[in-house]
Amino acid sequence: MRRGENTFVDSGAWIALALSHDPLHSRAADYWEMLQEAAARLQTSIPVVIETFTFLERNTSRDVALAWKNSIYMPGTVDILPCQQEDLDRSWEYFRRKDLHKLSAVDATSFAIMKRVRTQLAFTFDHHFAAVGFRMVG
Repeated sequence: MRRGENTFVDSGAWIALALSHDPLHSRAADYWEMLQEAAARLQTSIPVVIETFTFLERNTSRDVALAWKNSIYMPGTVDILPCQQEDLDRSWEYFRRKDLHKLSAVDATSFAIMKRVRTQLAFTFDHHFAAVGFRMVG
């Protein structure tokens, strides 16, 4: 990882960071600290925000989900990337791949968004990111 490198944060990483009882919480916290020390330029997407918020609200409470949402919307925390029509159109290409078993639509749009903005590093625990050629933190 290069200092100041753009790094896309996936839902699984956000969830592990937000929930102290998550089995990946300790690892996620260590990686988060590493990203902070490397001055990583953090990115996520609107679909990832929606997916993470929904998971947190359904599995904890609305207060936890709102606290998480408020924390990432603080200025300077993370760049929240839009999902454009071209991203949706390109995301369908990933579903034609036989090696991407049980791929989520949010992951497919994440791949398209990352390619559009030329981000190569993802903070994720999801092997699909590596399968499509991204480097992983997590």
